[in-house]
Amino acid sequence: MYNAPSRFPRNAQLMKILVAVDGSKGSLDAVQCLVDHADWYRETPEVHLVTVHLPVPQLPRMGLAVGKAQIRKYYEEEGEERLAAAKRKLDAAGIAYVAKVLVGPVAESIVKHARDKRCDLIYIGTRGMTALGKALVGSTATKVLHIADIPVLLVK
Repeated sequence: MYNAPSRFPRNAQLMKILVAVDGSKGSLDAVQCLVDHADWYRETPEVHLVTVHLPVPQLPRMGLAVGKAQIRKYYEEEGEERLAAAKRKLDAAGIAYVAKVLVGPVAESIVKHARDKRCDLIYIGTRGMTALGKALVGSTATKVLHIADIPVLLVK
């Protein structure tokens, strides 16, 4: 009798999922989708919850008025505000996560972090723009979809 090898070896590592949020309804829908479908996964996945802040423009002699510590504090405070509702949803569902505030170009930072953490999947919400609106201005979700080399789950 032939036993086919399992697709999921017993020593397989947990699935790693990056969930990108910005505090918008669309990004919280992505978090809710993960919560609602947590039973899709054999074991609870390792969740990386991230938000990305664009860098503050550097102006000449800005360092005389605003220090690096103040800018870092600003990024952290803004980031925590964007992460707060997503954290509440994951906490209520009993899903563990590691939260991180990134600074840089948004789509590129999301994809780089997913690569660095060796994530298997990126969850990202869409804002529900019309096709014409997406064609004219694009979207972070669309850009992530195009530049990522891992699967991206778009949540509308």
